[in-house]
Amino acid sequence: MASVTLENLTLGYAGQPVARRLGGRFASGVATAVVGPNGAGKSTLLKAVAGLVAPLAGRIRLGEVSRREIAYLPQDPGIDRDFPITLDDLVALGLQARLGLFRGVGRPERRALDAAIAAVGLSGLEARPIAALSGGQFQRALFARVLAQDSPLILLDEPFAAQDARTIDHLAELVRRWSAEGRTLILVLHDLDMARALCAETLVMAGEIIAWGPTSDALTPETLERAHALAAEHAA
Repeated sequence: MASVTLENLTLGYAGQPVARRLGGRFASGVATAVVGPNGAGKSTLLKAVAGLVAPLAGRIRLGEVSRREIAYLPQDPGIDRDFPITLDDLVALGLQARLGLFRGVGRPERRALDAAIAAVGLSGLEARPIAALSGGQFQRALFARVLAQDSPLILLDEPFAAQDARTIDHLAELVRRWSAEGRTLILVLHDLDMARALCAETLVMAGEIIAWGPTSDALTPETLERAHALAAEHAA
């Protein structure tokens, strides 16, 4: 079961907290939106679940999934677009956890890569250098890499940011597909309409938890107003 439980979790950098006393559970097989003002600790939470940020206090419990199996797409993928690799090479990075660094891609893996590339509408562009991809094509290639990982737990940090409407529609369909397959998804989103459309549950935070539950209950004008007021108070 790919659940994620937060136990009195405090997160931050260089000993300075950015999110405190986080407690709750991302249920297995559920898509959850994480929303809140800038600086609320949303991206830090995803990094912590992915194992990239160590808690200052408390702990994160994963269900029957190891961190090695988690598919994580950050806002900045940290890939130099001028690096001389092809779209196919980029998507194949999603197989690294399964194959290791030195095992070659066999027929089953080749089929998985072809299926992932086709699913994002990029068939025929496998040999194109990533430097030659448009912004939307590059983001779809990153989604294909997540598809290739075939992970039960998927973390997406602002996956639709700076994308055109056509790309957003395409990527949103992939998120719906993952949900229908019973995967656990945690998405940091600024677009509240997208959160309502894609996520059964929502966590509203502003350095602490404001609300967490069914999206229709958690994502209300009152909770959003409280989150922004708390963020302003912390910034003062």
